[in-house]
Amino acid sequence: MLKNLVLTFSLLVFFACDDGDLQIETLDFDSANIEVCDDNPVMAEVANVLFKLNDTEALILELPADAILNEVSTTEIERTVSASGPAKVTYRIFSDQVSNDYFCSDIPLTTPTVVEEIIAEGGTVFITTTLSSDATNYEHSIILSGISLVTSENDRITDLSINNFGTVTTAVPVEEEL
Repeated sequence: MLKNLVLTFSLLVFFACDDGDLQIETLDFDSANIEVCDDNPVMAEVANVLFKLNDTEALILELPADAILNEVSTTEIERTVSASGPAKVTYRIFSDQVSNDYFCSDIPLTTPTVVEEIIAEGGTVFITTTLSSDATNYEHSIILSGISLVTSENDRITDLSINNFGTVTTAVPVEEEL
């Protein structure tokens, strides 16, 4: 009887052990703030890189230069996400806690290292631009929808919808202020 119990317990332990594969159940960036490097040139002139950090994880959004415009939008600007761009969403897991210095340093940092990187294969980015109440800033509200992240083993890890990826502000040029 004891032999059977030990054998059963051993088999349970053997089959319950993790094989070491990276398992990502959900992505939680709801409480993370959207970040952009402060010393970037005027956003309308270059591609935009926005990111959210959550300890050892990052959700990175790359937008083409014409996606965030310094003008009030009459309709929602829509950009399709794909692995080849021009709009890209990348999910990264790092070896240690990551800070905005990792993305904003003039000289790229060597730590923490990227443990896993998954580039979205599809989805949509929606951007709505309004004028702030004091007419000194444009407020660009960004929504991600239907983001499809698939691992290198072709396992879908999530369909990600972030109703509020965040809001980025850009200054209204002085000559345009009302």
